[in-house]
Amino acid sequence: MRLPGTPAAPAAPAPAPAESRAGSTATVPGPGRRPRGRRPALTLALAGIAVSLTATPATADSSACTHHFSGPQICIRLDGEGGRNAVTGIWTNPPDHVTSRPVSLFRNGRRVDMALATRSGKALTHAWPTARTGTDAELCVKFRGSRRMACQTTH
Repeated sequence: MRLPGTPAAPAAPAPAPAESRAGSTATVPGPGRRPRGRRPALTLALAGIAVSLTATPATADSSACTHHFSGPQICIRLDGEGGRNAVTGIWTNPPDHVTSRPVSLFRNGRRVDMALATRSGKALTHAWPTARTGTDAELCVKFRGSRRMACQTTH
């Protein structure tokens, strides 16, 4: 799209056909084919990206939320490394009048603690300090007044 009062861009000259280029020994790839030199470079670039995506992070920070479009949106966040994590319970969309609500922490289906989450901006949050949570343990948070529970497995 051209703005009013601006000159049109000059047309680019069309490339000369391969047979008219004097002394050229390069072959022009057919329809749907790429020149030979690009494939190894592309393969190398994609391999580098794949390696960087599979690299192990320095810490095991992760989060998970309930996936319901209506009702309470409950999330759990783990911050830590190995079997030691800090756990945060978050209710992202509580009713406006709610300023605090009890939240329970579960480990492998058993309640291990209950605390009072308080409003921080538009959400209710409570953070448990870093503790030994173990590996391959399922940690969950549940807020009183909500049937939803958010869970995350430690690694």
